[in-house]
Amino acid sequence: MEGRPGRAAVVVLVSGTGTLLQALLDAATDPAVPFRVAGVVTDRPDAGGLDRARATGVPTAVVAPKDFPDRAAWDDGVARAVRVFAPRLVVLAGFMRILGAAYLAEFGDRTVNTHPALLPSFPGAHGVRDALAHGVKVTGTSVILVDAGTDTGPIVAQRAVEVRDDDDEASLHERIKVVERELLVDVVSRMTAHGWQVTDRKVRLA
Repeated sequence: MEGRPGRAAVVVLVSGTGTLLQALLDAATDPAVPFRVAGVVTDRPDAGGLDRARATGVPTAVVAPKDFPDRAAWDDGVARAVRVFAPRLVVLAGFMRILGAAYLAEFGDRTVNTHPALLPSFPGAHGVRDALAHGVKVTGTSVILVDAGTDTGPIVAQRAVEVRDDDDEASLHERIKVVERELLVDVVSRMTAHGWQVTDRKVRLA
């Protein structure tokens, strides 16, 4: 998946099955798309996303916390693994760990994450469940720049998803995931093609 010369390198961090990663891999097969998936990094050697990457010939790296003496060393290890691929952009695609100072100092201004709610509402690991419990009529998905907090970074883009009367967590989350994949591909394409600016937490895609 080298693609045409000049396409921006994107590194994807995954912890799970890799459905968001797959959306990026699929999009990158189009030579007109401005990015290529240059590498996949995971904290879990059994992550399904590794199989998706390997099936398309994308290099992978496993940076498991158990292989490091402490959290700071692990953060540095993630930064080193990402650095190998010289990315224009890093995407957290179902990556289930908070990244610390060593990583953020080098890549924090070019790392994005997705969240299945319209931030700043319903941050954290249970955004879909919390939105349902609150009784909202509209929720959605957000793409944010990563910072040291949990889902607190500047918002890059959002799309809304209607909450239906008969929704449960699984059905709502499934519809959010469809929109999330589309939004992520769009955002990564725009950021890698044209860049972005951040002023007072407001992100503008050029």
